[in-house]
Amino acid sequence: MAIGDIIVGIDIGTSKVSTVVGEVNNFNQIEIICSTYAKCSAIKKGKIVNEDDLSTAISKTIKEAEDISNLKINSAYTTIPGSYVTIVQNSIVKEAKDKFAGITVKDVASAIIQVRDIEVPEDKVLVDIVPDKFILEDGKAIEDPVGKMCGSFTLTAQIILAEKDYIKQLTSIFRKSGIEIDGIVPISLAERNLVFDTNELDDNVMLLDIGAGNTDIGVFNGNSFIYTNTINLGGDNITSDIAYVLNISMEEADKLKRQYGLALKSFIDNDNNINLNTCKDHGKYNTTIKSSDLIEIIEARIEELFSLINKDIISHGIKGNINNVVLTGEGIVNINKSDMAGKIILNIPVKISTGRLVSTIKSTYRTSYALVRYIAARPYAKTVSSSIDTKKEDSFWKIILEKIKEFFYS
Repeated sequence: MAIGDIIVGIDIGTSKVSTVVGEVNNFNQIEIICSTYAKCSAIKKGKIVNEDDLSTAISKTIKEAEDISNLKINSAYTTIPGSYVTIVQNSIVKEAKDKFAGITVKDVASAIIQVRDIEVPEDKVLVDIVPDKFILEDGKAIEDPVGKMCGSFTLTAQIILAEKDYIKQLTSIFRKSGIEIDGIVPISLAERNLVFDTNELDDNVMLLDIGAGNTDIGVFNGNSFIYTNTINLGGDNITSDIAYVLNISMEEADKLKRQYGLALKSFIDNDNNINLNTCKDHGKYNTTIKSSDLIEIIEARIEELFSLINKDIISHGIKGNINNVVLTGEGIVNINKSDMAGKIILNIPVKISTGRLVSTIKSTYRTSYALVRYIAARPYAKTVSSSIDTKKEDSFWKIILEKIKEFFYS
């Protein structure tokens, strides 16, 4: 990245679209120019079911961002759920162009381009490359080989593939909104550096982002991104259960979930009475229940969610590689003891994310902000800037998106 690069990140969730515009400052950090969002329910069970609604929501967030920033946004990066992603591990041995001059940035960039040379299935498209390890010819693994006096090095990387039909659909929707896609990044990969503590970045950790309608799974063995998937359950399912079982409105169900949110009935201190203001059972209003009745509904759905996650990681043979689990997402973090419920079912230590920056970013914009940070931190990329113009007629600068982005779908 370069100082002054402006990066636009758009996250498409099951309940909203959020957009963050950030600029790389003189300290190579991201300064947020603006953040916008629009409610949107165009995604159901992981599928885009209303393209027009999604396009409208994207357009709304972009228009508001343009008005706030006085910029004309022509392109953006976006996220992709894990269910549409396949991760392929690959490695190559790269000879240094001049072993007496040391390994150069060009040597590394060339290796990253070459490591993407895999056979891609017809129904997939390459969307990202994640450099993992550089191993020198003496067997030493290092983060950055540039400048090392070495004749060759091995690069291991994860090649991120996505379903071609989904990418075509997403590209079409963005173009209806007047936006080209700069790059596409799996949700958990984008969030990793935001929600993990420093010590967790080197550990074998599963990240669970529990949103409104989906739960995204990402499994990392240190720097290696080894698995991702999506479970089509989230916080809205808990709300729907409460509304259905108690026969109350969704609005009241959501309020009760937030007020009494507890994942395990065994942790109830006082089994208080709760008045249901919108209940219509037997034509009677203000029906009274015990708080334990409410918690039992929440507990059942959370147990189902973690059970499905457990079944998924067992079936893919990766549970034994996971030492810790980190929870994030608006669908779960406000429900107390959700980490305890996860630990009981998964039989792995579970914690709510305590990443240093998590508490400083509004949950509404957390994933889109994480996406912008991920893009800004891309190693060896000449430019990561989105295509931006100033709205002023006498524009004194213009950032042009490179036609070929070496590491991203274009």
